[in-house]
Amino acid sequence: MSGIAAAALTVGDGAIFEPNSPRVVRQEIPLRRWPERLEGFTIAVLSDFHYDRYFSIHPLEAAIGMVNGLKPDLIALAGDFVSMPLVLGDDEHAASLAEPCSRLLARMNAAEGLWAVLGNHDFNTDAHRVTHALEAQGITVLANRSVAISRQGERFWLAGVNDVLSRTADLGQTIRGIPENEAVVLLAHEPDYADKVARYPVDLQLSGHSHGGQVRLPLLPPLFLPDMAKKYFLGLYQIGSLTLYTNAGLGTVGLPVRLNCPPEITLITIRHLAR
Repeated sequence: MSGIAAAALTVGDGAIFEPNSPRVVRQEIPLRRWPERLEGFTIAVLSDFHYDRYFSIHPLEAAIGMVNGLKPDLIALAGDFVSMPLVLGDDEHAASLAEPCSRLLARMNAAEGLWAVLGNHDFNTDAHRVTHALEAQGITVLANRSVAISRQGERFWLAGVNDVLSRTADLGQTIRGIPENEAVVLLAHEPDYADKVARYPVDLQLSGHSHGGQVRLPLLPPLFLPDMAKKYFLGLYQIGSLTLYTNAGLGTVGLPVRLNCPPEITLITIRHLAR
């Protein structure tokens, strides 16, 4: 195969096939404070939808049936439902795309519901409108607050902070009042926030933001990583007693291209780790 033909195939895969073909990544995560009766609880994690009617809509539409087929106990949406204009543009129009995005997301089902935090693109367009669009479809946005998820007489806490880059995240307020012996799962859009989270009684952080690098050349680091996603940009990490998982996202920003970094649905199964 000639070099030109190989390059054409690579470009075609990165622009046509890979961005539209989500994969399921399965992770089993043991947590010491996880309730024994909730052994095997599953969370489907999706992030970085960056909804538009031409490109990112396709992996999102593909993901709906895949997620429902997994039958997760809970669905966590880790932010960036829309995209802020790249240079000068209409923030109002950008934020309005949260409405069709939310309608699609609401087609996914989980026994314990759909929960979300906002990302930097959501805050930089219109956080109020994005929040309203999600909650109108029954998707609860956790804005510096936590809720108890109860089952079989046991519970854990699902917490969510505002976007970190907006400087409105308040982790202390978010987890205030949670009993010290109860497990906490935190949704935080930016993964590098984990260095702060690790100083608090949080067991698991779920993040997005990085797109996994979006374009990955073999044997090289990602060509671009955004602020607050340069350290923990993809996959599973352990920071002290905190476990972090960074999802590669579904959509794209800038060029609608992914290379060696397909859209991701993460299915996390949480295990009770005996003391």
